[in-house]
Amino acid sequence: MTTPKKTTAPVLADPVSTDLKTLLRALKLGKLLDTLPERLTLARQQQLPHADFLEPVLADEVTRRDTSSAALRARAAGLEAGMRLDTWDSSAAVRFDQQLWNELTSLRFLDGPHGALVLGPVGVGKTHLATALGHIAVRRRVGVHMARADKLFKRLKAARLDNTVEAEMRRLTHIQLLIVDDFCLQPLDATETADFHGLIVERHRKAATVLTSNREPNEWLALMADPLLAQSTVDRLVSTSHELVVEGDSYRRRQRPTHGHREGQPTT
Repeated sequence: MTTPKKTTAPVLADPVSTDLKTLLRALKLGKLLDTLPERLTLARQQQLPHADFLEPVLADEVTRRDTSSAALRARAAGLEAGMRLDTWDSSAAVRFDQQLWNELTSLRFLDGPHGALVLGPVGVGKTHLATALGHIAVRRRVGVHMARADKLFKRLKAARLDNTVEAEMRRLTHIQLLIVDDFCLQPLDATETADFHGLIVERHRKAATVLTSNREPNEWLALMADPLLAQSTVDRLVSTSHELVVEGDSYRRRQRPTHGHREGQPTT
């Protein structure tokens, strides 16, 4: 009895030639090689005309470059990478005005320019929502900077020591979308109150400011060192800002590590 011979599957040729790979890399299009084999196979199967094949190949590269560029700009803007609109847990037991949120994500408030106050207790996802607005703006090539309030004030104080505070204030004044996280989490001293007042006065009706806070605006007054500056600052903010109030259970608790792994990002 003869033993049947084993047949080996033919080795498929690489659809992308070595010469083509070299050319793509020389043109700094090497990343196209991630999707090009699949695109070539589909084109041959469907007998696509050259132009119909070339369009999705170039679209892949444009999408990749846009995504990469947006990620770099988001990092430079101080935005947490994991806090985007698509990573928000819509099943979380938190409540807010969905119609207003939809309006904010359209970024039409930048045209005013107006601002937004994202208010609510600890842990309901205010930082995530504000950061998501920043990511949307970055993808639309809007200038964005996000900072926690205490770090922003420390940076301005440090700038005084090397006589760069005016330059830093000018930079913050002209950013299209400034996001200040955890505002008035603790009292502001005289310097911080004056700095924040000056910043808001310069940005008033010229650029959009988004604040997140665990406190309501009327509580900010007692936490700012100068009552007159406080009233002037808060009045400008409230009169030109949408107010998104977030209520409910802690969003952060849903992201606790379970079974030895961590899910999500910390959110305030």
